[in-house]
Amino acid sequence: MAFDFLVPVEDKVMAHCELLPEQALGRNIHVHTERDGLPVLANASIAILGVKESRNAFEKKTEKLDVSVIRIQFYKLMSGNWNSTIVDMGDIEEGESVEDTYFVVKEIVAGLIEENVVPIILGATQDITYAAYRAFDGLKDMINLVAVDSRFDFGMEDELISSHSYMSKIITDKPNNLFNFSNIGYQSYFNAQEELDLMERLFFDSYRLGEMFNDISLAEPVLRNAHMVSLDVRSIKASEICFSENFSPNGFTGREICAIARYAGISDKVGVFGIYEMENTIQSCQIIAQIMWYFVEGFNFRISESPYSNTDFIKYIVPNENEELIFHKSLLTERWWVEVPSILSSHTKTNSPALLPCTEKDYLDACNQNIPERWFKAYKKGFN
Repeated sequence: MAFDFLVPVEDKVMAHCELLPEQALGRNIHVHTERDGLPVLANASIAILGVKESRNAFEKKTEKLDVSVIRIQFYKLMSGNWNSTIVDMGDIEEGESVEDTYFVVKEIVAGLIEENVVPIILGATQDITYAAYRAFDGLKDMINLVAVDSRFDFGMEDELISSHSYMSKIITDKPNNLFNFSNIGYQSYFNAQEELDLMERLFFDSYRLGEMFNDISLAEPVLRNAHMVSLDVRSIKASEICFSENFSPNGFTGREICAIARYAGISDKVGVFGIYEMENTIQSCQIIAQIMWYFVEGFNFRISESPYSNTDFIKYIVPNENEELIFHKSLLTERWWVEVPSILSSHTKTNSPALLPCTEKDYLDACNQNIPERWFKAYKKGFN
């Protein structure tokens, strides 16, 4: 069984926990240890999983990822007013081959998904996203993947899979379960024009870093529809996290990346949350720990709601040139959805309206007859 390949959390982490106050996370997480074995998943909500595989790194790693330092920083944080149970499954070491590691990641993540446990993957390199994506095979037909990344990571034609080209493998490999891919925070000078053109041809969504700077809440509707999230730590500006040459002067601030993590946690569809490409520095590990904290915080505020199944909604009808747009606002969470009408159904096999997450600004723009391009993209993809 794949769970047999998990390596227990190091003793030094457990020794550190003994010094923590009762309110600290480290005193309230069920941990995989050498003495006690794997924690029981029966009542678990979130599982921490380290993956040390780095052989497919685009920029070769000079040292192995030390997940223990991240754990120590996370364990010392105080828990919120939460009701979810967190387990720490330990680590997946490098297998005989990279493919062996991918297989173990896939099987373990699939097992957690089947148990309705959301894994937080702490991966050395972002190509682990591919293995986590494959975990949905046979469990869910179509997947929405969101990457928080300065790059699209398509790579060049025929390039072997790496941390800069894993998306090409996700798009081309069968079974093809990818319904939609969204990128949050891309920086144009890191992406070839051919990659931008490919995003457009495949009707994928992308949001430049500058857009996010202006309004970080734009990320919330994108993450609301995501089934898995892949966060590249290199999307954070170097001064916030690490002065390694692999990090850029431009990127998200610590506050912005934590807000994004919280939005991902709040989304009741997100079943896998991965954090990749971190460095073994205290500042890097501290911000990773805080990203994890905010994801767990968001998770504990999850509410399953839909305009089609809940009654606490206000409906707004906005006429336009062709058909009416129908907006729904939740009275409980103040989140918004829009029904994209069937006037666009010539692009799809259905006449049903698409129910898309949106913002209040989208509603106000629609009142001025300004319809976002992403709604047209969604309908062209057959979103319903």
